[in-house]
Amino acid sequence: MPLAEPLGPIALRLPPDVELTDNLLAELSSLNDPLRLERNARGELEILPPTHGTTGSKNFGINVDFGIWARTDGTGVGFDSSTGFDLPNGSNRSPDLSWVLKSRLAELTEEQKRDFLPLCPDFVIEIRSSSDGLRSLQRKMMEYIENGARLGWLIDSVDSRRRIYVYRPGAELEVLEAPGSLSGDPELPGFTLDLAPIWEPGF
Repeated sequence: MPLAEPLGPIALRLPPDVELTDNLLAELSSLNDPLRLERNARGELEILPPTHGTTGSKNFGINVDFGIWARTDGTGVGFDSSTGFDLPNGSNRSPDLSWVLKSRLAELTEEQKRDFLPLCPDFVIEIRSSSDGLRSLQRKMMEYIENGARLGWLIDSVDSRRRIYVYRPGAELEVLEAPGSLSGDPELPGFTLDLAPIWEPGF
């Protein structure tokens, strides 16, 4: 019997006279450090379940591999899962991994760089934990693409089929089952992610 779909993020509606600004979101995040907080396009506060240990370890490994490529490539800057982005639709999201071209970051003021970045990343990765609902992550991936991301990977190591969902603007969703590696070409020239450590049971 298949497991029930996790609830995913819990959306909290705020009183009409309370606007969930970037400053308020940052303050709430600092006061509730164990929680992952985001703002959706409707202005609601979303509480996301913490990442479980094995997923956190896989996420770290991906960040290391991607970081090595990003430094060598030099055309963009990578960001970890604690970085908030103000998307054009009004939501504030923190992908598990993200990357932005330096040419776009150069257009921001120093003040903007010290705050939530007012743009959508060029590349995002979300890694599904057993506490994450697949449908909610799929909606989030579509949100990234609709707001300007050029490439998105949703890695589902929870599903026994070991699925990867590849998102690109103007293209049909690509679903891969148990690939050994994943190429970022042409958006990330020369980057190939070894997926063997992702499919392993964990530490």
